[in-house]
Amino acid sequence: MSSPVQETITPNLYELQSPLIKVIYSKGSLVGKPYLNYRDRKQTLNFSGDQIRTTETEIGTLVTVTIAKTVDTASVTFSLLLPAVNLGTSKQAKVETKGITTVNLFSTIPAFNQGQRQTYTVTPLVGTAKYVAF
Repeated sequence: MSSPVQETITPNLYELQSPLIKVIYSKGSLVGKPYLNYRDRKQTLNFSGDQIRTTETEIGTLVTVTIAKTVDTASVTFSLLLPAVNLGTSKQAKVETKGITTVNLFSTIPAFNQGQRQTYTVTPLVGTAKYVAF
């Protein structure tokens, strides 16, 4: 007697938050492009398509957007670390993960571009991972 084959269903919508940050990330949308909504105490930002960069790593998928940029001093990125999730027969699962805010320092004066050039703030996030039909 053979055992039933377990179907692997991966989420395509993540709703995650902390007291400081709320993030909604969708791998797709009605127009077929990824979408990310980032909200903190100072701003609400929406990103889609090529504004969202994804990188597969051994520890999960990094989803990165640029949340602030200046011409001559720094940029700030936000990266969402998405763990592997199998929804199985469920439509959603609870998720605990991290959001990483990176300040990328730089100067138009080359002599000032020495030493550590990036600093990080790691924010624990909790929420749900879901599969939805677009």
